[in-house]
Amino acid sequence: MFDDLLHVVHRQRRHRIPGAAPLVVATLIVSTLASCAVGPDYRTPVSPASDRFTPEPQPSETASAPGGAGASQRFVTGQDIPGEWWLLFHCEPLNALMRDALANSPNLAAAQAALRQARENVNVEVGKALYPSIDASLGASRSKVSGVTLGAPGLSSDFSLYNASVNVSYALDLFGGARRELEVLRAQVDYQRFQLQAAYLALTANLVTASVREASLRAQIEATEQIAASQQAQLGLVTRQFELGAVNRSGVLAQRTLLAQTRTNLPALRQALDQVRHQLAVLAGRPPSDALLPQFKLSDFTLPQTLPVSLPSVLVQQRPDILAADAVLHQASANIGVATAAMYPQLTLSGSYGAEALTPAGVFKSGNTIWSIGAGLLQPIFHGGQLTAQKRAAVAAYDQAAAQYQEAVLLAFQNVADSLRALDADALALAAQSDAWTSARDTLDLVQHQYRLGALSYLALIEAQRQFHLSTVSLVQAQAARYADTAALFQALGGGWWNVAPPPEAKAGVAGAPVENHR
Repeated sequence: MFDDLLHVVHRQRRHRIPGAAPLVVATLIVSTLASCAVGPDYRTPVSPASDRFTPEPQPSETASAPGGAGASQRFVTGQDIPGEWWLLFHCEPLNALMRDALANSPNLAAAQAALRQARENVNVEVGKALYPSIDASLGASRSKVSGVTLGAPGLSSDFSLYNASVNVSYALDLFGGARRELEVLRAQVDYQRFQLQAAYLALTANLVTASVREASLRAQIEATEQIAASQQAQLGLVTRQFELGAVNRSGVLAQRTLLAQTRTNLPALRQALDQVRHQLAVLAGRPPSDALLPQFKLSDFTLPQTLPVSLPSVLVQQRPDILAADAVLHQASANIGVATAAMYPQLTLSGSYGAEALTPAGVFKSGNTIWSIGAGLLQPIFHGGQLTAQKRAAVAAYDQAAAQYQEAVLLAFQNVADSLRALDADALALAAQSDAWTSARDTLDLVQHQYRLGALSYLALIEAQRQFHLSTVSLVQAQAARYADTAALFQALGGGWWNVAPPPEAKAGVAGAPVENHR
């Protein structure tokens, strides 16, 4: 920028433009300086070069197992994510609750308000940095003066004074400090926008996960109650056999202990169910006492069989936490310019025009016109190292934000890698657990038959019942894990918020700040 300035001055000296006054040169100098801004121009850091999230290539599809939750899932690299990704579960109670949550969530409302506040802060700075301030004033005063100050002690007078004027003040942004401050606030708008998207993503993912957890807990409670009922019936049979002398008392005590152990699990499961339903109510913007909250079962959900997987280079452009970290880094970069500009001269122009008279009517007479025009230049000379320390602090803050941005990128890659591996492991675990459940069921049937024939002891029957109970609960947990980790993958990939129409943060753009597409 200073090369252009020197070129203007050199051309004026060489060619001696006829009629050119020093004011013209000064105007050119001010215009040239006003188009410059000290400090670095921000560029988003380059993301890590990688074409996959895991050391080994991800399998194209997962293993399969019996049942609706055991369907094989196929991974499609580069496929876009639907904005309302939870619709892929084909659960109408979930869809209805999601609509209520998006409309009534206090967390979303708070994030939207924070975004509006950030936008208005930009409008405040736009008016202060880019335009002059113009104020109109009216005044009236009554005064008495003494002649002592004029050398006439006996002379005194009192009078009224009326004035009306328009005052103009404009601070020239010679080195771009005000524009960098405006850049900081615009980056804050970006940050709040992505915080809103992060809140939107967290709300939708938490709602799906909590719904799946409720369905899992209900299935575990149902299975436990059925097993307890079976064990209660078995206890009645054993008690009658004991009374007839067919079994000894140890068999009765063992069956009673097994039944008590099974029932011991129910209070904890019911407490967890109550807690997750309270969580669902709050997520939906309702009080925990709301009795109209839908009840979820695993059979309500359909496992999505096609899963999109974004490329790493695309992930950094769609994860709200990465984009928010990028906005913070942008703010830190602009703050370096603010701190640098504070070390350079600051020029302020001011002027006023109006009238002053001893009567109200005299204010409107041309002969009472008053005006002033002025300029002030402030050059920092000595501040005890404060200004240079502020700049060094701004550079350090930028370095910190850059490291935090890189950490956000790496953690996002880790989230996706963990989710992909979890889905693959979930499918294998469900297949193994399905085999274990089938084996435990068949074993229980065989042991019961052999016990009735007197070929096995009652303790063997109790152990078979215990193993079947454990395998039944584990099967339910393995089924729920596939739904929950599928939701976790969509969350890790950014949740498709860029495909939501209209976006949840849709507001009018701020003055002087174009709405950017960060996809």
